[in-house]
Amino acid sequence: MSGQGPQRRLLGSLNATSPATPHFKLAANQTGPRCLEVSIPDGLFLSLGLVSVVENVLVVAAIAKNRNLHSPMYYFIGCLAVSDLLVSVSNVLETAVMLLAEAGALAAQAAVVQQLDDIIDVLICGSMVSSLCFLGAIAVDRYLSIFYALRYHSIVTLPRAWRAISAIWVASVLSSTLFIAYYSHTAVLLCLVSFFVAMLVLMAVLYVHMLARACQHARGIARLHKRQHSVHQGFGLKGAATLTILLGIFFLCWGPFFLHLSLMVLCPQHPICGCVFQNFNLFLTLIICNSIIDPFIYAFRSQELRKTLQEVVLCSW
Repeated sequence: MSGQGPQRRLLGSLNATSPATPHFKLAANQTGPRCLEVSIPDGLFLSLGLVSVVENVLVVAAIAKNRNLHSPMYYFIGCLAVSDLLVSVSNVLETAVMLLAEAGALAAQAAVVQQLDDIIDVLICGSMVSSLCFLGAIAVDRYLSIFYALRYHSIVTLPRAWRAISAIWVASVLSSTLFIAYYSHTAVLLCLVSFFVAMLVLMAVLYVHMLARACQHARGIARLHKRQHSVHQGFGLKGAATLTILLGIFFLCWGPFFLHLSLMVLCPQHPICGCVFQNFNLFLTLIICNSIIDPFIYAFRSQELRKTLQEVVLCSW
């Protein structure tokens, strides 16, 4: 768990910034400029992680409990919840280990600590890759359900869904292992950034196309009721707002982390880029926040899932 800077471990040193200090402060960069550093207290980071864990566990439990939810769409949502769960658990685990080590409560040999760091880093990287993959899979599934509605159930079958899910998990584990093993190579960072850009473009294209089709459908209905302008305009504004929120949250939560990786390739020694590097903890916190928001976007909007979730919560008391 090495120190801060462009040469550190790809996903290590989660608490490189000062713990439990004021939330905003000006920090002097190594080469002179004063940088705005957003310090995330350890307690806040751990609390957000635990909230994400509880939320996503409930989503997985609800999908597992209700057989009506045993369909490809909900399996993709459940796998996204598992990925978000692993993102939170791995980050919380590494933070807890570092806090215990700093407090002297965790006595272990350097080799053991290094192996534990490697395992946690693979888990973090793999869960991030799988989370992005399942976000893309959900977008593709919704696209097929709209544009190939009559053939959807013959295209997206359970066996095909399970094969896609298995391929995503295997690819995530293998890629994360390679990324951590060769973290010092520029190609690794470029692959990660390219993957994020590809997922962003895929989701943007699919959701914009779906919005266009929905607006076209609303326009046709409006013509039948001779209320074309008002209905179509209202639906278009609502759809555009929903699309903006969905893609905006995705970009806001994931973008800064991959900007960090991009700058590690483009300007690892530049003072201004160094100011960005100092906020690495903030970028990981935003990813945790995305794990908290995902259930509200993809899972809790389902009335069937909400009903099952209530049963799960009531049974647990």
